[in-house]
Amino acid sequence: MSEQQDQVSKSSCSSISTSTQGSEDDGTVGALLTEAKTNGRSLGKRLSHLDSLPHTPRVNGKIPDFSNATIDHESLLERLGTYGLAEYQIEGDGNCQFRALADQIFRNPDYHRHVRKAVVKQLKEFRKHYEGYVPLDYKVYLKKMKRSGEWGDHVTLQAAADRKSKLPVPNCFSIKRHHVSVIIV
Repeated sequence: MSEQQDQVSKSSCSSISTSTQGSEDDGTVGALLTEAKTNGRSLGKRLSHLDSLPHTPRVNGKIPDFSNATIDHESLLERLGTYGLAEYQIEGDGNCQFRALADQIFRNPDYHRHVRKAVVKQLKEFRKHYEGYVPLDYKVYLKKMKRSGEWGDHVTLQAAADRKSKLPVPNCFSIKRHHVSVIIV
């Protein structure tokens, strides 16, 4: 795995960032992760004092320019380093969210089809929980998400997390408005 980490390239899956690199929340989260691991405390309870951020539903669209993507990527690497984690490159074929989840769950990104199928099943079974966060016709959205190569989004990530009793999923949370940090505990 270290060989793959040495071959890290610039990511095109970043969001445009206007926040500064590093933050007080990052230090807080890092300390809480360390303490939770040491003391065996529930991470969710320890992070409950952090402020929630407002959310505006939207679908993936514009890819940031190279400069903003590079800044975001460097910021991500710094944040990962804060938590003692490293970036692992996943094939960018439109299935990357599902490949990343499959890698964490099954230790094999090739199981992405299984993860996508479970996520779509969750979206179908609990439509009322997700429909309000999808800015297009829900049936059209489900049809798109069934297709291999369709990008996952915040809704599919939430559905994967909600399905964790049937499909174990890493804990994910947002720290700042323009950065989504995924912490695997």
